[in-house]
Amino acid sequence: MEDILPGRFPDYVLFAKADDLINWSRKNSLWWMLFALACCGIELMQAGAVRSDLDRFGAVFRATPRQSDLMIVAGTLTLKMARRVRLLYEQMAEPRWVIAMGSCANCGGLFNLSYSVVRGADKIVPVDIYVPGCPPRPEALTHAIIELQKKITGSKVLRKA
Repeated sequence: MEDILPGRFPDYVLFAKADDLINWSRKNSLWWMLFALACCGIELMQAGAVRSDLDRFGAVFRATPRQSDLMIVAGTLTLKMARRVRLLYEQMAEPRWVIAMGSCANCGGLFNLSYSVVRGADKIVPVDIYVPGCPPRPEALTHAIIELQKKITGSKVLRKA
């Protein structure tokens, strides 16, 4: 074994900030909650299927909010479902993120004049990324996942006291 000179390190030594390592692991392990509210759910299922394959970005679905850190609000959010969506959001693990998928989740869509439709998921839960379209293509959701990963990369985890 060769001697290690001062100022030189072996090839297997890696230096990084703790924030960078934590954010790297968070952005590559997004577990999204498996539920859909309306017709955008079909596109959400397609995004998780073989052709679009969100798994390659580290985004896999979970069937319980306690194991999820990403909520994808896909479809029309009605007043009847709003309280339940908020409860699911509060049961999710910290840190948690929300993607509003489709026109109905963004602003009520073509049903926004109805008395029973919430005019945007951001009235119920804080939304990080908005995906436009009616319904949006799976590629748009893939782009939203990539944008969320960029947002996670730039976040501060450890703060100075």
